[in-house]
Amino acid sequence: MKEKILRALHSAGGRFVSGAWLCEQFGVSRQAVWKNIVSLKENGFEIESVTKKGYRLSAVPDKLYAPDILSRLPEDCICRKAECFQTIDSTNTKAKQLAELGAEEGTLVMAEEQTAGKGRRGRNWESEPGVGIWMTLLLRPALLPVKVSGLTLLAALALVRAVKDICGVEAEIKWPNDVIVAKKKICGILTEMSSEENYVHYVVVGIGINANTTSFSREVEETATSLYLQTGRKTDRAGLTAAWIEKFCSYYETFLKIQDLSFVIDEYNQVLANRDKEVRVYYGMYRQTSLENTEVGIARGIDSDGALLVEIEGQVKRIVSGEVSVRGLHGYV
Repeated sequence: MKEKILRALHSAGGRFVSGAWLCEQFGVSRQAVWKNIVSLKENGFEIESVTKKGYRLSAVPDKLYAPDILSRLPEDCICRKAECFQTIDSTNTKAKQLAELGAEEGTLVMAEEQTAGKGRRGRNWESEPGVGIWMTLLLRPALLPVKVSGLTLLAALALVRAVKDICGVEAEIKWPNDVIVAKKKICGILTEMSSEENYVHYVVVGIGINANTTSFSREVEETATSLYLQTGRKTDRAGLTAAWIEKFCSYYETFLKIQDLSFVIDEYNQVLANRDKEVRVYYGMYRQTSLENTEVGIARGIDSDGALLVEIEGQVKRIVSGEVSVRGLHGYV
């Protein structure tokens, strides 16, 4: 009910919504509507109540609140269930636990703080409370396991579009899935799956967004930034969360039909930070201080499988993500 009321109030665009209309629309009593309004107020939503006019949403709290996120999504979006935790070890871990228990596709797990956030290759992800967006979306795609990596690229592309729409910021992608602004990372994406040889049981797409972070540890400050540090403005975290989900789910629907990334190659390549620039490809468990097991070439974009095409000594090689990293010759990008 809270989701439905918030959807109506958001849709009203600052105008009053009649209490009688809410009752009729949702088939509930005035008392039921009022109880939910009171609960929303207790959760920080500023809602005006005026006799004979109804209710008006004046302000929303800076928090990740499941009914609010869901109320901002299209009603036919696959994400129809969300859980938000104040503190959790890892949203990916929780989403996998829910998947094993039979949770439906589109289940979203969010947290204000992670104590054991996951990055690629087992790295930790800094997850300061109350300033970032730490979330994981559970999927059950009808795909071969080899195709699942494409979802990671789509998640990055969806965030680039969402950041543009919500924050007015032009973001780029460092292949395959780091979203960057001003050559620094604002987002990391970790996709994990449970599968058999030719069957995917489930996939969890975890995403960490540095939204309103004001500082970073010494270990990452040279390569990390936040939307706040780049714009000087606080990001509407709930709005950005909903925008990413909506855009990602739209890409996901098409991806399931086509089974490759051919429909977004041009769009992805337009925001590929290293396109037509020299890059160094590190193979295996690389060390940034060593040039062993590396090659230098020019990044030309991705193909329909999401591989990076790198021109090396006149030959174009397909670089597949995994135990490979691609960096600029003189730094992170």
